Amino acid sequence: MCSLLTKKKRGGFILARITVEDCLKRVPNRFLLVHMATKRVRQIREGSEYLVSSSKNEDIVVSLREIAAGKVFSKQEDNKTDSKHLDDDTSDPE
Repeated sequence: MCSLLTKKKRGGFILARITVEDCLKRVPNRFLLVHMATKRVRQIREGSEYLVSSSKNEDIVVSLREIAAGKVFSKQEDNKTDSKHLDDDTSDPE
C-alpha cells in the first residue's frame, strides 16, 4: 500500500492517512491521479475553497482527500486529433 509522504519531522516522514489506493477507487490510473492532484493543488493555491473539511493539512493531502471523496472529477477530453498527424507530414521540404 502506497501512502503519501508529507512533512519531515525529527528525521522521519509522517505518512498521510490518505492512500493512493483510496484515490484509485475513483480514478482509473495513477497518471490521471497525478494530473488531477497537481491541478487541484494549483486551484487551491490560487484561492479555491476546500471541498472537504481538513485542518492543518498540506494542499496535496487535501487534494487527494477530495479525489478519494469523489469531489474532484476529470473532464474527459475528446481523443480526436488534428487533421495533420506527426507522421503524416505532407509539406514539401524543398
